[in-house]
Amino acid sequence: GIHTEMLTDACVDLYEEGRITGAKKEIDTHKMTYTFAMGTQKLYDFLDNNTMCASYPVSWTNDPRWIASNSRVVAINNALEIDLFSQVASESVGTRQISGTGGQVDFIYGAFNSHGGKGLICLSSTYEAADGTIQSRIRPMLSPGTIVTLPRTVVSYVITEYGTAQMKGKSTWQRAEALINIAHPSFRDELIRSAGEMNIWRRSNRM
Repeated sequence: GIHTEMLTDACVDLYEEGRITGAKKEIDTHKMTYTFAMGTQKLYDFLDNNTMCASYPVSWTNDPRWIASNSRVVAINNALEIDLFSQVASESVGTRQISGTGGQVDFIYGAFNSHGGKGLICLSSTYEAADGTIQSRIRPMLSPGTIVTLPRTVVSYVITEYGTAQMKGKSTWQRAEALINIAHPSFRDELIRSAGEMNIWRRSNRM
């Protein structure tokens, strides 16, 4: 089922492959619920007079209470940085504004309170800085001045190309260790040293 702020071409692809029916949704059953659509002509042709598609105000689609009304909600969001305490920054790096909050907070809270729900923060482990150097998106602490989009208390899953780290119910040092395990290998030793200096590292899983 689909309950989203933005409907995209990928949703059409999933529908055409038979993977989206909406049959198991507990609210807006058999409906693809969204606020706005952005994509190619294929998406707009799909929407035209399609009674399966239901566009609602953002006050409905992004209300965490309504999001959580469906069971097993999977909320997928991106991020710019995450620190070893599992605070997520999705809006700025330092004081440089890059994006807005969007529906990230709404959907992560909704998934957190959904029965069997999962909130996923998905990010590449590194990025190329303006000076051409490769930097880790998993950092000991967020860059000074960075806006915290998600507090650590609602972060459940963090995913990079190196795996998945589950945060819920973990202590501070367990979160740090899990995040280091999915950081780019080139930065893991540096992150361990920093975590040690911050007194949040225990060598329990490292080979």
